[in-house]
Amino acid sequence: MLSDTLFEYKRYFIDGAESELRAQHNSSRRVSFLDGQMIGNARQDYKGVSARVRRGGLYGFSSKGNYTQESVESVLREASSNALFLEKHAKPTKNRLSPVPSGRMELKDSISDAEQSFYIELCRAVDAYILAHCPNIISRRVTAYSDSVEKVITVSNGYDAHVVTPRSYVYVILTAKSAVGTPVDVMTSIGGFGTIDRNFIDLSIVKEKIDTLYEQLLQKCEGVYAKAGETTCILSGRMAGMLAHEAVGHTVEADLVQSGSVSAHLLGKQVASEKVSMVDYAYTAFDKPTPLPVYVDDEGVKAEDAVLIRDGILTEYLNSRQSADLFDMTPRGNARAWLFSDEPLIRMRNTVIVPGDDKFEDMIASVDDGYYLVASGNGQADMTGEFMFGVTIGYEIKNGKLGRAMLDTTISGVAFEMLKTVDMVSDEVEWESSGFCGKKQPMAVGIGGPHIRCRLTMGGKA
Repeated sequence: MLSDTLFEYKRYFIDGAESELRAQHNSSRRVSFLDGQMIGNARQDYKGVSARVRRGGLYGFSSKGNYTQESVESVLREASSNALFLEKHAKPTKNRLSPVPSGRMELKDSISDAEQSFYIELCRAVDAYILAHCPNIISRRVTAYSDSVEKVITVSNGYDAHVVTPRSYVYVILTAKSAVGTPVDVMTSIGGFGTIDRNFIDLSIVKEKIDTLYEQLLQKCEGVYAKAGETTCILSGRMAGMLAHEAVGHTVEADLVQSGSVSAHLLGKQVASEKVSMVDYAYTAFDKPTPLPVYVDDEGVKAEDAVLIRDGILTEYLNSRQSADLFDMTPRGNARAWLFSDEPLIRMRNTVIVPGDDKFEDMIASVDDGYYLVASGNGQADMTGEFMFGVTIGYEIKNGKLGRAMLDTTISGVAFEMLKTVDMVSDEVEWESSGFCGKKQPMAVGIGGPHIRCRLTMGGKA
């Protein structure tokens, strides 16, 4: 674990400037098996310190790949020098930094670093279960993965903090032959917040997920193509969460708003049906911890929830301290960096569509002809909110009942137009946190939502 001695270096901050000092350790561990053979075994660690100094509205930045007294003094000196240089030679900005409360947050819990042998034995145990219980597959892949981000942050104004965010997962991909002899695959991730030795002491949940995944694979092997065109769909919580993150969340990040995203002119306007509310949660949601809690961001802002859409109305952007002043909003702890050598960017944390009052069974029963979309393998969206996602697990809905499985297809649309068609929202929420968000830097995020009923354009056969 990193030393808290960084807090002592605040005495080196220069007068007349806003300074941030951050020590950081990123670690990742991965073991992969393909058809019973180990094909990957990796450990990575990145540790260092960085400083960012603001003068005249301009930032100087510096980082070093070690955490010593000499490196701390060096990055502070270089970042201050860079800020002074920019103040002299670049046009200053008029933006201030929004005021924030001050305090200190101590480390809540230390974490263990499991030996690589734990990952290997975990993969072997999962692989053996698949081999024994999934007889009709032609290939199987198992990956045990964990990463953690530990930060010690001290700032001129704001919260000093020592925080760590560990997460760990088992990924399983199963492949079989379809009825016409072509390969068909399905994938799942199991795990969440916490170290791998804590999350996978008991494999009962892993086995349950594999049983479900295998059943979905067999159904998909007998699957049919979706019918192309606009239709009524019910999205799973994970699918709704991905859409909320990719197609809506990025458009309301204030730096992208400044760059001309579709949300730049939609604040205070209706962007979804009245049944839709969307929140970027900090560390608790619905009286439970979020998948990946954020307590303090890299600017020393104590994290708060950001209500992005309330009853269909766009109410807020995600901000840094500087953009919050520009838009006359409150910074809520969204400025985060992935590595010690990265500058903080505005990032989502745990972004979710808020559950409603409908029952999933009633939602299925309400659809005469449509689709239930369960899982997505990939997707993208642009700053207009236009999106396209792949669908890897899905089912027909016929006369209010689930029907045949679907082969891989795509969905597309414009987020804010699609959200206006939402007319049913289920009363439970499903989270996903096993991936990364890409925006110049990767970032671990949580996404989620309830089942939602909406209109979408399906790819498929006419």
